[in-house]
Amino acid sequence: MKTEIKRLYVLLCGYEVLPKTISTRNNGDRFILAEPVCAYLLETTEHVILLDTGIDPGYANDPSLRQEHFLNHGWSPPVVRPCHLLEGQLAAIGIAIADIDHVILSHLHFDHCASLDRFPKAKISVQRKEYDWAFSAAPGPGYLPRDYDHGSLNWNLVDGDWRPLPGLDLLDTRGHTEGHQSAVVHLPSGRTILLPFDAGDLAENFDGPVLPGQACDDEAALGSILRLKLVQTGLNAEMLLFHDPNAIQHIDLAPAFYD
Repeated sequence: MKTEIKRLYVLLCGYEVLPKTISTRNNGDRFILAEPVCAYLLETTEHVILLDTGIDPGYANDPSLRQEHFLNHGWSPPVVRPCHLLEGQLAAIGIAIADIDHVILSHLHFDHCASLDRFPKAKISVQRKEYDWAFSAAPGPGYLPRDYDHGSLNWNLVDGDWRPLPGLDLLDTRGHTEGHQSAVVHLPSGRTILLPFDAGDLAENFDGPVLPGQACDDEAALGSILRLKLVQTGLNAEMLLFHDPNAIQHIDLAPAFYD
């Protein structure tokens, strides 16, 4: 397959401390997981694309933000160390925030869309259903408008499956949220990488299959898991799990890359 993708970098942006049932419905309520939060950088022949933007380090390290958005709700704050900061990881591969001209978001939960105001000149792509839900009066837990409600952003709203450029396909995987999308990256070596984001957090979600803990539509969420399993098999793709604390230890992290 023709591809304009040159390299894929995996950026580890911090951790969330969560009951396992957040990821696996009704399974593991006695277990607490430290789940990684990632972003993915694509170098292409003409563009620098960021898939998700990580988590705002302020939620981990600013006492007022920790209190307001986590402790007041009985949630554990995330963990973001200096080594997890996006700017430092990008600098290590010779890229600045200003070089990113396209941001594609899997969805608008706070651990996927940190501080979008850092990208005022970039095109910001998201599913239209996700945008409409996130900007509704009461989108619910996980949506923190301070991350994404910035009037100057260049929003690009899409509907269903779409292809931003040869070698990158976005798949409508509604279920976890109203407008969740996953990604398929075709690399120049012929290798194919499948990025499910939150359609399934852990290997267990796909092995079961097991529903995610949070879903706007259980039937759609199960359908998305099954669809991604078929895509993985059909393309002989390698799946890089977004939130799996075991899998992250075996993923090549930036400045290493996949090509």
